Amino acid sequence: MEPRVGNKFRLGRKIGTNIQTNEEVAIKLVSSLANKLAIKRRAGIPNVRWFGVEGDYNVMVMDLLGPSLEDLFNFCSRKLSLKSVLMLADQMINRVEFVHSKSFLHRDIKPDNFIMGLGRRANQVYMIDFGLAKKYRDSSHQHIPYRENKNLTGTARYASMNTHLGIGMCGQILL
Repeated sequence: MEPRVGNKFRLGRKIGTNIQTNEEVAIKLVSSLANKLAIKRRAGIPNVRWFGVEGDYNVMVMDLLGPSLEDLFNFCSRKLSLKSVLMLADQMINRVEFVHSKSFLHRDIKPDNFIMGLGRRANQVYMIDFGLAKKYRDSSHQHIPYRENKNLTGTARYASMNTHLGIGMCGQILL
């Protein structure tokens, strides 16, 4: 018998199928669901269709999306028009602002974590992979304390200078 998730989805590789509708979905095994669920659905944030525990795994089922910006950039021979760059940048900044408005820092912003939609949403940019996301404000909206001597978080190639210098996230330095 093929693996099933939430008695509703049949699991393929990273793509599953809704058993009732045959619609394809993305399925991700995650270490924690807390950050992903705190940043609820909005334009540009993938729709979480189901989450829960299946066997030894925390599982999240999301809408299936298209290529990453890294894939798109490579497909376009690593050249994009100014118009395309501006349209993508506008949406990416909006996604980052939204995440910050929920008191979170993504902490792994890179082209692989921005994904294009599919079908009628093919021009929409989605932000994904909140596995390293962390709150930067407490419940009273006070910024977390400034910290030093932190290990690198995220992808070194795209990390900020402060991250490389061991300076932890600091809520005062935001969009």
